[in-house]
Amino acid sequence: MAVADRLDLTLRLVRGAERISLNELADRLGVSLMTVRRDLDELQAQGLVRRVRGGAVSLAAPAEEAGFTARQQWRAATKHRIGVTAAGLIEPGMTVLLDAGTTTAALAPSLPTPLTVAVLGLQAADQLADRPGIRLLVLGGESRPGERSLVGHLTLRMLEELWFDRFLMSIGAVHSGLGWSEFSSDDATVKQHARCRADRTIVVADSSKLGVRAFVRVAGLADVDTFVTDDPGPDETLDAIRDTSVEVVTT
Repeated sequence: MAVADRLDLTLRLVRGAERISLNELADRLGVSLMTVRRDLDELQAQGLVRRVRGGAVSLAAPAEEAGFTARQQWRAATKHRIGVTAAGLIEPGMTVLLDAGTTTAALAPSLPTPLTVAVLGLQAADQLADRPGIRLLVLGGESRPGERSLVGHLTLRMLEELWFDRFLMSIGAVHSGLGWSEFSSDDATVKQHARCRADRTIVVADSSKLGVRAFVRVAGLADVDTFVTDDPGPDETLDAIRDTSVEVVTT
């Protein structure tokens, strides 16, 4: 995993728990305690966390520092390739639910037309709003600071009124034991409901998410249909996904 990706995951794990132990970080990230200590030292130097005995605690900071804006440029070329590949699985005329996230935002410009697209993130809405051939639906709800993902009971109520051919789902982590998981309970709840409102679910995520366990389980490994990612080489989690009924497409 690239250092920038690991720092991002570490920061989100700390912020999700408010306080977390070194051992839990090492377990969730699949790295050594020495690596965890080094990463926490770097995040502490940036004023994002505070080291405490045996672990770290979150410090108050603007949400965008660890949110969409900060992550948008990380592995941008990889996310573009994943997006182009995933968009190729969508047929003109379909109804598509597009999740929030940096990878799904990178995917939006490659979607075919004509298409009806409902979005769960404001970044994708900006990209698709004036594109010819796109019928855009922006689901209601509360915009989560930093991520600008749409969450809450209004989003869930709107999802209950709609049905989609495909759900293009982003994910924060995937682990052979826990399955697909997210750092935010609000985002996880929306994904859990959205997955039940589509004929097929296509997960898009770069390989830095492999082998990581976030806090909130979204679904079991076999509960999606297709996973589009970059090729990390031999990987235990990817092998576990392939052993289920999930189609794995690598770029």
